[in-house]
Amino acid sequence: MFIFESMIEKNFYDIIICGGGITGLLLAKKITDDAYFKSHKIALIEKEDKNKNDRTISFWEEGNGEWDSIICGSWKNANFISDEYESSFKLRPYTYKTIRGIDFYNYFKKELNNKNNFKIVKDNILKIRSDNSYSYVKTINKEYKAPRVFSSIPNLEYKNQTSIPVLQQHFIGWFVKTENSIFNPNKLIFMDFSVPQKGNTRFMYILPFDKNFALVEYTLFSKKTLKKEEYEYNIKQYLEDKNAGEFKIVDKEAGSIPMTGYNFSKHNNSTLLHIGTSGGWTKASTGFTFKKSINKIEHLIQYLKSNKSLDKFENKTKFDFYDLLFLDVLYHHNEKGKSLFSGMFKKNKPQRIFRFLDEKSTFSEDVHLMLSFPIGKFVKALIKNFSIL
Repeated sequence: MFIFESMIEKNFYDIIICGGGITGLLLAKKITDDAYFKSHKIALIEKEDKNKNDRTISFWEEGNGEWDSIICGSWKNANFISDEYESSFKLRPYTYKTIRGIDFYNYFKKELNNKNNFKIVKDNILKIRSDNSYSYVKTINKEYKAPRVFSSIPNLEYKNQTSIPVLQQHFIGWFVKTENSIFNPNKLIFMDFSVPQKGNTRFMYILPFDKNFALVEYTLFSKKTLKKEEYEYNIKQYLEDKNAGEFKIVDKEAGSIPMTGYNFSKHNNSTLLHIGTSGGWTKASTGFTFKKSINKIEHLIQYLKSNKSLDKFENKTKFDFYDLLFLDVLYHHNEKGKSLFSGMFKKNKPQRIFRFLDEKSTFSEDVHLMLSFPIGKFVKALIKNFSIL
C-alpha cells in the first residue's frame, strides 16, 4: 500500500500543462515566473522535442516588447491590395513583428530549464479524464494527475456540429530568395487580393526581410483545404507575375487554423481548462492566436490565485458576437471576402482595425467599423444567430 501511494504521489502535480506548443510554453513561463506559484509542482507533457522550425509567429504591438530579442523581422508600414481598394499605410503606434518557431522554442527551453519546480515530460498523451477533484492525464507510459490541468491538445468536436459555421484559415508559405529585387523590406503586405479568387477568399501574405528574400504565403479563408500542388502553383505564379526571376526555396511552412464561433469552453470543467486554439483562443475572424493567448494568460494567472473553479474562467464578450456574425457572412458568402476586407480597410484607419482585432476598441469604434460592411447580410446573420447571442 505504501509503495502504491508513493507511485501516485510521484505522478502528482499541482499543475499539468498538456502540449508544449506556443500557448503551452507561454503559460508555463508565466506561471513559473510568478512568485505565487513557487511552491507549486508543475509539469508540461509534450511528445515532440520541438527542435524544428515548424511555424512563423507574427503579431503586432506598441513599442518594445518582451520578445524583441528573438524576433527575425519587424515592420512599421504595410500594404493592402485589391482591385477594389489599395492602400499603403503606417502602422504607428504599432510594429508588426515575426518570430521563427525554432527561436521561440529554444528561448523557452532555456528559460524553463532554470525552474526548480518545473519538469518537461516527453510522452504521448492518450486521454484526459476528470472528476470533481482532479484531472487525470493518461500517456503511453504513465498516468498523471493534478487539481488543475490545462490542455492545448486539439479538440475536434467543433467539426461534428453544423449549428455554428466553421471556416479554415489554411496556407502554404515559401521563404524564397529571388534573382530580382522585387520586395520592399520596409513594408509587409498584409493582404494582396490580386490573386484569382475562384469563389473563395484568397490572398497573398508577404513578409519581406530584404529586397530579395521574403516569406510568400498563399492563404485562404474557406471551408475546405486544397491539394498541396494548388497552393504551390499559385505561389510560383505570383512570383512569376512579379518578375522574381530565378528563385530558391529556403524553407517552407504550412498550416490550417479553425475559424469558428463554436463554444469550446463547454468542454472545460472544474479541474480542466482547454487553452490556445483548443480553448477557442484563436481570434475567430482572423485566425491570429498569439496575442489573444497572451491576453488570456494574463487574466488566467490572476484568476488562478482566486482558487475558483476552472470552468468559470471563460466569459463571452461583444467581440465573440462580432466574430460570429462576420464568420456567418463569410461562410455563406465566401466569394465576398475580398469586398468585405476591402471595405473595412477603405473606410477605417488601420489603427482602428488593429484595436478592433486586439479587442480593445470602444463601442463607437465598433459601430463605425461594422458600418463598413453590407448591412443587409449582417442583419440576416444577426437574426439567424439571435438565440446564440
